[in-house]
Amino acid sequence: MSDSTTHPITWLSHAGQHLGLVPSLGGSVAAWQIDAPGQPGGRIDLWRPWDGATPDLYQLASFAMVPWSNRISGGGFTHAGKFHPMQPNRAGEPYPIHGDGWLQPWTLSQPAPDTLQMHLRSECFQGNPYDYESVQTFRLVEGGLDQHVLVRHRGAEPLPYGIGVHPWFPRTPGTRISAPVQAVWLCGDDPLPTQHSPQFPEGWNLNAGISAQGDLIDNGYTGWGGAARIDWPERGLRLTAHMPDFAQDGGVTQHFCLVYRPPQGPAFCFEPITQPIDAFHLPGQPGLRVLEQGESFALNVQWRHGALPASGTP
Repeated sequence: MSDSTTHPITWLSHAGQHLGLVPSLGGSVAAWQIDAPGQPGGRIDLWRPWDGATPDLYQLASFAMVPWSNRISGGGFTHAGKFHPMQPNRAGEPYPIHGDGWLQPWTLSQPAPDTLQMHLRSECFQGNPYDYESVQTFRLVEGGLDQHVLVRHRGAEPLPYGIGVHPWFPRTPGTRISAPVQAVWLCGDDPLPTQHSPQFPEGWNLNAGISAQGDLIDNGYTGWGGAARIDWPERGLRLTAHMPDFAQDGGVTQHFCLVYRPPQGPAFCFEPITQPIDAFHLPGQPGLRVLEQGESFALNVQWRHGALPASGTP
């Protein structure tokens, strides 16, 4: 991976890991790797790495979704009796998607030897109503990465907010994803949710674990238990996600996740999110947090990697 690009990568190396950030390209992650002597290049990618050149944000290893995640239908949303128009923000997408933080440059700082931070001050980007600041904090620890995304509302009028993170994971033929969930939002050809169901389509039940290979899934799950794991049998490797603030953030009623499993390609997504797809137009606006001026909230994920336990061990 080259650093000779119009969007330079800043690397942090600690605890046998390497994290590359690209603040100028949407405050994104270029790579998260662990040392693996004997492997080609001496490293293993835990998130699918950026090629160091393409400006397509969907080719980055990960990016934060602020001040809301996934899609908003209806040309905008209504809050406190006022309609706020929102414009599509990605070619080929009829709806605004993933907020606007990923479309703006961030600034970088290093508050500690094991930590990098990226900062954004966004003021009504492309005419949308959101006036906010956001801070992403990445800390490499023994056995993993602590990821923290905070948003603070700066506008005079209160607005509903959401946060998500959008990592892409390499997939091998045997890769599996598992997570405790209660239900899923189903959809038609359009990815907007149409039916909330505790009955999972075949091959979609994260409680039992699903293959990272298969037909398209681009759906949000509700009642997420705040933990997940990805197993790569061919690599003898497991990656887990844990939400340390799970209970104080409302437990299963306030935690959601999304699986994006494209039928082809080298990667898939498991996304911790604070609100389901198009929550702005769902009854009760589930998961959205209405922030007054100066108020903030955060998404906190602890990623941990280790050897895949022997077969039959959970």
